[in-house]
Amino acid sequence: MAALPPMLWASSLVLVLWAGVCSAVCVEVPSETEAVQGTDMKLLCISCMKREEVTASTVVEWYYRPEGGKDELIYEHRKTNQEFQTRFSGRIQWNGSKDMQDVSITVVNVTLNDSGIYTCNITREFEFEIHRPLFTSSRLIHLTVVEEAGEDFTSVISEIMMYILLVFLTLWLLIEMVYCYRKVSKAEEAAQENATDYLAIPSENKENCAVPVEE
Repeated sequence: MAALPPMLWASSLVLVLWAGVCSAVCVEVPSETEAVQGTDMKLLCISCMKREEVTASTVVEWYYRPEGGKDELIYEHRKTNQEFQTRFSGRIQWNGSKDMQDVSITVVNVTLNDSGIYTCNITREFEFEIHRPLFTSSRLIHLTVVEEAGEDFTSVISEIMMYILLVFLTLWLLIEMVYCYRKVSKAEEAAQENATDYLAIPSENKENCAVPVEE
């Protein structure tokens, strides 16, 4: 995964801090779909509950399907976490939140063979006094694992815009400095001309130039 440029990183940090200060709002953000082999890849799965004040029991199932293959259950959360004997054994970490709105997992040390379709199935049973409705939802993640990180097009554009902005600000600063320098120079020239003109006036005329004082 390509690193964010400074401008985007700072903007993202501000948005995250702002969201954290204002309120704990659940946002169903899609997961990233590209990983670099040898790194840890978080498979993001967020399912916001419309009624957070209602108690609910949640069951999460993660499936993996290779290209041209079938779905196989690789991880399950049902009050406790259970990892199944698959190619991912020992490489899955639970990253879900306490309120079970974020039910993400992390695949440690991904390989090229980990490319495929990951399915996150969520089943919620809400505990009302009269009835216990059941709701299900699914998230599909088409993951591609590459050997090396490629340059993201968005980050390239952002970096170009950042450099253009820096060049523009530099030119604007130079123009302002030249303008101020010329303005100061003209003021100094005008002061010198006035002083020269004053010195060129004869002494008797200088006395006549004095403003008479009224008694």
